[in-house]
Amino acid sequence: MFRADLHCHTTFSDGTLTPEALIDKAQAIGLSALCITDHDSVDGYKTALPYARAKQMLLGTGVEFSCTHKEISVHLLGYDVDVTHPKLLFFCKRHGERRTERNRKILEKLKQMKMPLSEEELCSMGHMIGRPHIALLMLKKGYVPSLKIAFQLYIGDDQPCYVRGITFSVEETIAIIHEAGGKAFIAHPHLLHHRCKIKELLHLPLDGLECYYGKLNLTQEKRFIKLAKEKNLLISGGSDFHGETLEHAQLGSSWVDEATFHTIFTHL
Repeated sequence: MFRADLHCHTTFSDGTLTPEALIDKAQAIGLSALCITDHDSVDGYKTALPYARAKQMLLGTGVEFSCTHKEISVHLLGYDVDVTHPKLLFFCKRHGERRTERNRKILEKLKQMKMPLSEEELCSMGHMIGRPHIALLMLKKGYVPSLKIAFQLYIGDDQPCYVRGITFSVEETIAIIHEAGGKAFIAHPHLLHHRCKIKELLHLPLDGLECYYGKLNLTQEKRFIKLAKEKNLLISGGSDFHGETLEHAQLGSSWVDEATFHTIFTHL
């Protein structure tokens, strides 16, 4: 049976597997196709695309961008993008600069709370550094007993060491994805706890909605499938796999069929 996981991360953002290891794992568990959606980066495709071809694994291109709509945090999935498109690459670069500045401000707040972290050590942990890497380093240093506590007490939204940083609008993000030949989808809409905001977002020139996600319950899936069909939007799905540590988001735990995959990815 054809199964395609369209939402997963590698070491080029906050995943634990390299693109090559992720492709190997996908094949080992019987997936037919995959899409890597690293946060604010498409650098993983430099090695992922040739490796997938060599392994005869269908690999659609993708990226997950952080953006905002009226002060609400929104994640957009850009599918079937040209990962060499200059404007897309420049947008990723801007996101990298945004992250660097935000990380420095978070580290300064942690230092003031007697939890100093080295920026050099943090930068050595990966490519697109974010709060999950900071939490991991806090755990490594013995400042917190778990990643969950790091977020709950210190760096999670509205906590003492949280920094919002600069943001990009949903409108600008959609425009960049479209300029790169891609399709823009709202990622994990069930995490948007403002139903009216979802309706507002659907007035924008979006292409689809992520309706299948990890271990999302059937009632929620049906709700978003119904909404996508009403708005004539494409449907996507994936696990949001980051690594083995997240039991609720194991690779292949959510997927789409062959027809859906080829409807989204037309530039293979």
